[in-house]
Order: sequence, then C-alpha cells, then structure tokens
Amino acid sequence: MKKIIISLILFLISTNSFADQPKNWQMGYQEGVTSVMHDLIFMHDYILLPIVTAISCFVLFLILYAGFKFRASKNPNPSKTSHNTLIEILWTVIPCLILVVIAVPSFKLLYKQDVIPKADVTIKATGYQWYWGYEYPDEKIAFDSVMVETKDLKPGQPRLLSTDTRVVVPVNKTVVVLITANDVLHAWAVPAFGVKRDAVPGRINQTWFKAEKEGVYYGQCSELCGIKHAFMPITVEVVSQEKYNEWIEMAKKKFAMHPTNNNLVAQNTK
Repeated sequence: MKKIIISLILFLISTNSFADQPKNWQMGYQEGVTSVMHDLIFMHDYILLPIVTAISCFVLFLILYAGFKFRASKNPNPSKTSHNTLIEILWTVIPCLILVVIAVPSFKLLYKQDVIPKADVTIKATGYQWYWGYEYPDEKIAFDSVMVETKDLKPGQPRLLSTDTRVVVPVNKTVVVLITANDVLHAWAVPAFGVKRDAVPGRINQTWFKAEKEGVYYGQCSELCGIKHAFMPITVEVVSQEKYNEWIEMAKKKFAMHPTNNNLVAQNTK
C-alpha cells in the first residue's frame, strides 16, 4: 500500500498539472488544447460522424428492405424496371449537397492550419534516425531529444513517449515550428495540438500552435522512417511565461548553440 501511495505522488509530481497522451482502449481523439484541434474535433464529431452514420444506416436499411421485400419466394417474376428518373436525380444531387456540407468547414479548417500567424516563439525541429533535434534560433539554443529507454523510465513517464529533454513553450503564445529532416522522411505530430507536418530533407515546412493549457503533451514521428520509427517520440511541455523565461535562462547555459550553427539557422528562418 505504501509503495502505491508513493508511486501515485511521484506520478502527480512528474506529470505537472496536465498530461495528454494515448490511453488504453481510447476510442476518440485526445483532448484538444488548441483552437485548431477544437475545430478538428468538432468537424469529426458533429459533421463527419453524423453524416457517415446516417449514410451507413440508410444503406443497411436499403439492403435489408430489398432483401426482404424482393426475395424470390415473394417475387417469382422479377421486375423489369430499367430506370427511374427521380431516383437517379436524387442519388446525384444528395451526394453533391453532402460534399458541399463537408467541403465548406474543411476548407476553412485547412486555411486556418496553413496560414501561419506571427510567431511569439520560433522552434526548428529536425528529424534524424531516430530522434529529434531542436533549435530556438532567437535564443541561440540547440539540443537533441531522445526517447527514454524502458529501463530508465521514472514513475509517471509513459513508455515510448518520454524523452530525455522536453521542448518547452509558453502557454497562450503562438509557437511556429520549422520542420525538416537530416536523412529520410519523418513527420512531426502532436495530436493534442492538432498538428502534423512532414519533415523532408532539404526542405523546411511550417506549422503552428497556441496551447491553451499548461501541461505535458506527447506526439510521435508519423512517417515510416526505418527500423526504429516507433522510437521517435515528441514531448512538449507548456508552462507559464515566468517558468518559460526561467527555462530559457537555464537552457542558454546548458544548450548554447555552437557558433557555426547560428548562420545556418538564421538562413533557414528567413
């Protein structure tokens, strides 16, 4: 009992105020903490899911109805009907209207994702086989973020998702992430933020998020990149502005960027 209580206390301490990660038997999305993810969840739960459910039920009803009404025992002489103009108009117009209903909010959401607002914090994420490297070009900070092996996990750290060094960002601030790769294709994805962008060698993609809640959020490389693809987690800690400033001061001493890298980062962020 004592061990359970100690483990619970350590878990609560290690996870700070909030942590979002996959859960056993989870059916839906992780809780969203950005406006983009809120819109994605709304799109799925209140537009796509009802439409798909209604179409599936309607098709199932038609199959059962036709199978019962037009079974061979009740219809020894099958119908010779070749066409029905009204039905053909309906099955053309209704799908078009459904596509319009889906398309309008989809385009609005895509526009919101792709238009990058002015950044409060800029981070460059570089995918390697098989870990992520991060740079804060404005602060001249650079570090690697490697998965914590199972044998080294501390209480409260999720397996295959924890890293030795977290990305730290301030709450309610716009964070722009510049994403590239050093070797093969990778993808930087954090479900709670509603972001996923491919990391392509020789090219820089952009994404952004504005986290509304402090806590620790987990993601993974989402592009098959080799034998250890499943061992490229992403850990982002969202903190208050005061704690972020403290972390920046610490990171400038611990993760000071090598002078030869400064020009490269500056060129990539122009």
